[in-house]
Order: sequence, then structure tokens, then C-alpha cells
Amino acid sequence: MERDAKSPVFAAEFKDAVTLRAFGLVLGGLLVQLAFIVSYVGAFHSPTPHRIAVAVAAPQQASAKIVAQLDALSGNPVEATAAPSTETARQWVLTRKTDAAFLFDASGTEDTLLVASAGGPSVSQTATQIAQKIETAQKRQITVSDIRPPNAGDGRGMTSFYLVVGWVIGGYLTATIMGMAAGSRPANRQRTLIRLAVLALYAVVSGIAGAAVVGPVFGALGGHFWALSGIGALVVLASAATALALQTLLGLLGTGVVILLFVVLGNPSSGGVYPAPLLPAFWSAIGQALPPGAGTTLVRNTVYFSGHAVTSALWVLGAYAIGGALLSWAASWRNERRHPQAPATGPETLPEASPAG
Repeated sequence: MERDAKSPVFAAEFKDAVTLRAFGLVLGGLLVQLAFIVSYVGAFHSPTPHRIAVAVAAPQQASAKIVAQLDALSGNPVEATAAPSTETARQWVLTRKTDAAFLFDASGTEDTLLVASAGGPSVSQTATQIAQKIETAQKRQITVSDIRPPNAGDGRGMTSFYLVVGWVIGGYLTATIMGMAAGSRPANRQRTLIRLAVLALYAVVSGIAGAAVVGPVFGALGGHFWALSGIGALVVLASAATALALQTLLGLLGTGVVILLFVVLGNPSSGGVYPAPLLPAFWSAIGQALPPGAGTTLVRNTVYFSGHAVTSALWVLGAYAIGGALLSWAASWRNERRHPQAPATGPETLPEASPAG
């Protein structure tokens, strides 16, 4: 009899603990987990070169032949462009127009390959391997010159990526924490503006702190303190404003979308581990359209390449920051229209289905 009495109690407790909402959250967590695995393994399991940009400096009669030979390689690992001179080819590497430069020696059998491993060591290594294979087949020799290596404190040139990942995570986590601290009340326009102002201040502090860590503290990316501080503020604000917008618009689901965009898709496609020419087509295509990729490119090119080829990254981050702020305001205005009696302050909460502020 005692056993029978306990059964209804256990069933009631189980029903109360495993609600439809709880089941949905667990299922959502499983899907995010699987997406994380698929995205990272899909991006990194087999890095294959595809259209690595290479400048070719050679006499006119040999240049066209070399370019055609490189472009005809199986799998299209290289996209060659004839450069008018050796110096031009070198400048193309330093301004990020190309990833490498092949300098042909018409009077001998020893050619030169210029690389800039600070822009991505894995691409430089792959370009070197391709050049060595071709030169061996032609019974020629190749000398590799790294004209822009990472700083001594930057190891394999990964500091830019780790710095931006930290900024992005800090931005969306702070926006999420602010929303959770307010309970499940929908954000109104006034509250949204206050949160955006706080996030902007946080972004400035976070940018300065990150620049201090990679500069004065560890000496990894020294000499660009204020430039990195500004970049950090922009990256954090882009991440935080987008997170605030999606969470205001979609509630808890918005947090999942943020993680999907910035972590599941953004990190492996960013070029931090493998730059775009080594990534599969999907990840290569989306990388620079997301804050982790745009931020990594902006930091690397500012520190190592005198700020060349950063315009697109600035536009992307600016679009996330401004677009996120505007969408946050619009979503909060929608909340006001949906819940006109909701007070600006107070402990009361709305039903679970309402978007979180």
C-alpha cells in the first residue's frame, strides 16, 4: 500500500519537473551541441587549399605561362595574378591583396616565395608546400622568405583570434546577464536605451582591458594600444547590441540564436585557426560577415599590415552595432504595444512565452 501511495506522488513530481518547456530547452541544448560539433568538425577536419591568392613576378614572356600553370593546378589551390614588378608583388603581400608572391629568377634556377605568416601561418605553410612541389617537378629550387612573421610574443599568430573571441563572448554574455537580471519583463524603449548606454560603456572598458592584456601585460600585440582599444570597443558593442536585440525580440530563443551565430558558426569560420582559403566553401563564405571573423581580420591587419584591407571588417562590425541597437529599440517598442500596462519597473513577471528583455 505504501508503494502504491508513493507512485502517484512520484508521477506528479515527474510531471512537474519535466514540463514541456523543460523538454524544449533540453532539446534545444542538444541541437546546439550537435551544431557545435558539426560546425567545428566540418570546418577543421580536412583543411584544403582553395584559391590562395599568389602574385607572380617574372619577365613578361614567362609570367603568363607561370600564371596559367598555377591556375591549372588540380583542385584550384591557387589563384595567380601577374605582378608588374618584384616590388609590386611584395607590396601586394603586405597590403593583403595576395597571400604570397612568387618571384621567378629568369637567369638561374632558384626562385623565391614571399609569405606573411602573421596573416595566417597555415596559409603560408600551404603555399610553401605547393611551391616546393612545383619547383621540384621543374627541377628548380625555392627559397621561402617570411616578410611579415608574427611578433615574438604572438606565437603562431593566434593572439588576434583569441582576443576577439574574448571580446565577442564578453559582449553577448553581458547583454544576456542584464536581460536575466531583469526577470522576464519585456523591455520598454526607455529601459532598452539605458541598457544600450551601459553596454556602450562596458564596451569601452572591455576594449581598453583587452588591449592592455595583449599589449603591456603579455607583449603579444604591442605598439597599437589605442587602436586595439577602439577595435575592442566596436567588437564588444557589435556583439552586445546584437545579443540584446535578439533576446528582446525572441526571448530565450534569442540567446540560442546568438550562440549559433557567434560561437557555432562565427568562431570556426573566422580565419583564426584556418584562414578562408583553407576552409570549406560554406565557412569561407560566411566568415567575414560575422563579428568573430571581421574582428580577427581587423586586429591582424591593423597590427601587422598597417591597417590595409580593413574597410569591409569595419562596415560589418558597424552594421552589427548600429543594427543591433536599432533592432533592440524596435523590439522594445513592439513589447510596449503588446503589453501597454507593463510598468517600467517592478518585480512582476509576464508569462513564460513572453520575450525576455
